[in-house]
Amino acid sequence: MSTEKVLHARSESKCELCAATESLSVYEVPPDSNGSADECVLIYETCCSQIENPDQVDVHHWRCLNDSMWSQVPAVQVIAWRMLVRLSDQDWPRELLDMLYLDESTLSWAKAADEGDSSDDTIRYLDSNGAVLEAGDTVMLIKDLNVKGANFKAKRGTAVRSISLVPDNCEHIEGRINGQQIVILTRFVKKA
Repeated sequence: MSTEKVLHARSESKCELCAATESLSVYEVPPDSNGSADECVLIYETCCSQIENPDQVDVHHWRCLNDSMWSQVPAVQVIAWRMLVRLSDQDWPRELLDMLYLDESTLSWAKAADEGDSSDDTIRYLDSNGAVLEAGDTVMLIKDLNVKGANFKAKRGTAVRSISLVPDNCEHIEGRINGQQIVILTRFVKKA
């Protein structure tokens, strides 16, 4: 049986991402697809065009990932993860990405395409939801933090404005709380 026939049977002739029923084609999930059904998805032409042309992405089209990210098919999970990462400047994709669990091999496959075109030499500072942090951003604390040596507790929801990035350590940022410059772990903040 051909890959296309297997995919039509697996997906009940619907796009495995948005559930469209027409203009479907086989999409080989990069980077090293061998053309087997396990490494391909059946997708709608709009999904395919937006995956291949990141500058033409319609964010609202991808709300379909709210359902398709729960697929048991690793190739579908990989595409869902990559699109959520690509859209992570929006709140709802960050929330979905936070809920999405991929096993180790599927996650390494998803990351293999180097979504976001970041080079291995570039340090990326990511908040608790995976959004990229930059110097000057405002972040919110997502939990109460005891500030060592300062005799106060930074409360959850506190805004930290104009953060700075700690060089060569992507898990630390600096910011002022109660007039005191402190180091904060990126996993305890979310971008405002």
